[in-house]
Amino acid sequence: MITSTSNAKVKELVQLQKSSRRRREQSVFIVEGSRMCGEIPGDLIIERYVSETYMQQHANQDLNSIKTEVLADRVFAHVSDTKTPQGILCVVKMIIYTADEIINVSNPFILILDGLQDPGNLGTIFRTAEAAGVSGIIMSRECVDIYNPKVIRSTMGSIYRMPFKYADDLAGMIGRMKDRGVQIYAAHLDGRCSYDEADYSQKTAFMLGNEGNGLRREIADLADACIQIPMHGEVESLNVAVAGTVLMFEAARQRRRK
Repeated sequence: MITSTSNAKVKELVQLQKSSRRRREQSVFIVEGSRMCGEIPGDLIIERYVSETYMQQHANQDLNSIKTEVLADRVFAHVSDTKTPQGILCVVKMIIYTADEIINVSNPFILILDGLQDPGNLGTIFRTAEAAGVSGIIMSRECVDIYNPKVIRSTMGSIYRMPFKYADDLAGMIGRMKDRGVQIYAAHLDGRCSYDEADYSQKTAFMLGNEGNGLRREIADLADACIQIPMHGEVESLNVAVAGTVLMFEAARQRRRK
């Protein structure tokens, strides 16, 4: 059992929790919690760490099938990213997808995210995208790190199942989609078309922008159409995850009818 916060493995776990650069260098990320750890595809788990209390409470479970280190409770609390640790975390291999795996599918249904910064928003969008039948997500490099521990928790497991890719050249990636026949719709306050008037039953991509500034003008200009969600009262806009949910489930509804 590891009892010191000065232990090299403990220090590495802390760095992997805090540093996106360290995660990229190691091509790994951290997953915490019983449910999230239980959903990890077995071939992606590198190491598992449990607290002393967790080990005692789950003595009847087979924890030897995966390399497992036991940490003293205070050491586990030191490496955890949560205020109330559940006592289990895993080091997991990063999941790598290609652009072709997202674009070159039958009747693609894609999200394009430009500069999203809030971890909760990104995680919620991933979870909603899986529920709505989205085939993949493309993100600009300015988006928050998908492997940020807060994002991982917010995905509620969808991180393991939703194909995604960061695009160094977002405009170029959008061009590839258009060459493939994908219709690009930008969620925009200046949209002239209500979101429920367009046809999303065929190759479709929605563009969603930064929480404060929306889509960059040069990205929005690449859309085939700008759409908006009509609203009552004095509300000017919706949270990006909420707006994305409205659009995704309208597309899902249309696709079910087809």
